[in-house]
Amino acid sequence: MDEVQGSMLSGEIDRLYAEHHRYAQRLEELLQKPYLTEDEQLEEVRLKKLKLHAKDLIFALEHRVLAVA
Repeated sequence: MDEVQGSMLSGEIDRLYAEHHRYAQRLEELLQKPYLTEDEQLEEVRLKKLKLHAKDLIFALEHRVLAVA
Protein backbone atom coordinates (compact mmCIF):
# COMPACT_ATOMS: atom_id res chain seq x y z
CA MET A 1 0.00 0.00 0.00
CA ASP A 2 1.38 3.41 -0.82
CA GLU A 3 1.78 6.17 1.77
CA VAL A 4 -1.13 8.28 0.49
CA GLN A 5 -3.58 5.40 0.63
CA GLY A 6 -2.33 4.35 4.07
CA SER A 7 -2.65 7.89 5.35
CA MET A 8 -6.19 8.17 3.98
CA LEU A 9 -7.22 4.91 5.65
CA SER A 10 -5.62 5.97 8.92
CA GLY A 11 -7.47 9.29 8.79
CA GLU A 12 -10.74 7.51 8.09
CA ILE A 13 -10.17 5.12 10.99
CA ASP A 14 -9.43 8.07 13.30
CA ARG A 15 -12.61 9.81 12.14
CA LEU A 16 -14.67 6.68 12.77
CA TYR A 17 -13.20 6.26 16.26
CA ALA A 18 -14.18 9.85 17.07
CA GLU A 19 -17.67 9.27 15.68
CA HIS A 20 -18.01 6.05 17.68
CA HIS A 21 -16.92 7.91 20.81
CA ARG A 22 -19.51 10.68 20.24
CA TYR A 23 -22.27 8.09 19.86
CA ALA A 24 -21.13 6.32 23.04
CA GLN A 25 -21.07 9.59 24.99
CA ARG A 26 -24.57 10.54 23.90
CA LEU A 27 -25.86 7.06 24.72
CA GLU A 28 -24.34 7.36 28.18
CA GLU A 29 -26.12 10.70 28.65
CA LEU A 30 -29.41 9.10 27.69
CA LEU A 31 -28.85 6.11 29.98
CA GLN A 32 -28.31 8.43 32.94
CA LYS A 33 -31.86 9.71 32.64
CA PRO A 34 -34.52 7.96 34.73
CA TYR A 35 -37.07 8.41 31.95
CA LEU A 36 -36.69 8.78 28.19
CA THR A 37 -39.19 10.54 26.00
CA GLU A 38 -40.39 8.77 22.90
CA ASP A 39 -37.97 10.84 20.80
CA GLU A 40 -35.09 9.97 23.13
CA GLN A 41 -35.97 6.29 22.91
CA LEU A 42 -35.83 6.50 19.12
CA GLU A 43 -32.54 8.39 19.36
CA GLU A 44 -31.15 5.66 21.62
CA VAL A 45 -31.99 2.96 19.07
CA ARG A 46 -30.57 5.06 16.22
CA LEU A 47 -27.35 5.77 18.14
CA LYS A 48 -26.86 2.10 18.95
CA LYS A 49 -27.16 1.23 15.27
CA LEU A 50 -24.80 4.04 14.22
CA LYS A 51 -22.29 3.05 16.89
CA LEU A 52 -22.32 -0.58 15.75
CA HIS A 53 -21.98 0.47 12.11
CA ALA A 54 -18.97 2.66 12.94
CA LYS A 55 -17.39 -0.22 14.85
CA ASP A 56 -17.92 -2.57 11.89
CA LEU A 57 -16.32 -0.05 9.52
CA ILE A 58 -13.35 0.42 11.86
CA PHE A 59 -12.87 -3.34 12.04
CA ALA A 60 -13.03 -3.71 8.26
CA LEU A 61 -10.61 -0.84 7.60
CA GLU A 62 -8.11 -2.03 10.20
CA HIS A 63 -8.10 -5.50 8.70
CA ARG A 64 -7.75 -4.02 5.22
CA VAL A 65 -4.69 -2.06 6.36
CA LEU A 66 -3.16 -5.18 7.93
CA ALA A 67 -3.89 -7.33 4.86
CA VAL A 68 -2.30 -4.89 2.44
CA ALA A 69 0.67 -3.95 4.64
